Amino acid sequence: MTVNGRSTGRRALLGGAMLALAAGLAACSQRGAQDTLNLAVSTRGLTVTPDLRFGPDARHRMDVYAPQNARNAPVVLFIHGGSWEGGSKETHRFVGESLARAGYVTAVMNYRLAPMNRYPAYVQDAALALKVLREKAGVLGGHPDNLFVMGHSAGAFNAVEAVDNVRWLAEVGVPVRAVRGVIGVAGPYSYDFRQFSSARAFPEGATPDEVMPDRHVRPDAPPHLLLVAANDETVYEQNGVNMRAALQRAGVPVTYTVLPRVNHITVIAAMARPLTFLGGTRQAVIDFIETRRLR
Repeated sequence: MTVNGRSTGRRALLGGAMLALAAGLAACSQRGAQDTLNLAVSTRGLTVTPDLRFGPDARHRMDVYAPQNARNAPVVLFIHGGSWEGGSKETHRFVGESLARAGYVTAVMNYRLAPMNRYPAYVQDAALALKVLREKAGVLGGHPDNLFVMGHSAGAFNAVEAVDNVRWLAEVGVPVRAVRGVIGVAGPYSYDFRQFSSARAFPEGATPDEVMPDRHVRPDAPPHLLLVAANDETVYEQNGVNMRAALQRAGVPVTYTVLPRVNHITVIAAMARPLTFLGGTRQAVIDFIETRRLR
């Protein structure tokens, strides 16, 4: 009875901590809440490969989380958000852990940041990371032709643009057939950046037609999952609507889902296993991968 009491007490404390964390995320105190979440997530039982290099820059690193003894598993490249000027792989350990527990070899990458590195530098970084991840997939427990690219916010832009614009995968020699799906979470795929501070992430004099992913959809792009947060006041839903329309015009299969209750931050926080009560992000991602993966 004493043991059960202690166990119940620990569960109550953890539950209270998760509720407090959720409240912090909902209030958009993002960095501190993410740090707390990462402390609450254990990678015990997983194989973790930190700081895998994929290029010469100091930011060309990714952390790989894999199930122990994985073999020919789906491989997911996750790209963090941060308005192209911030964010890091370290604050998104919870995504790597969550997807690895689902059975996937998952790399969480850094990329060069604006304004020092403007478009297309960070998109080229995504393509380069995918190239190296594909080359090392077998050693890491994955299958080189069972790739998925996923991103949140600015990272969703990077993920979609890297795959959908025929230029970027061709530059690094990754065949588009190797990518089984693209997952965009609350991504700014279609907006006039010149009206916002994020203009610092794009070349001076550039136009939306030159840089926005919805203008660059290749007809042989893989299926897409676009997740939109119903309460998002940072990236408006029209971005997802326009991206869906562009994919449909090109004949690319697309699943478009508006997730209730979540905002721009909690939509990705809901990827964490302790926070799935926030919304359906994790289950939607897993369902998509399971439908599209190689068998």
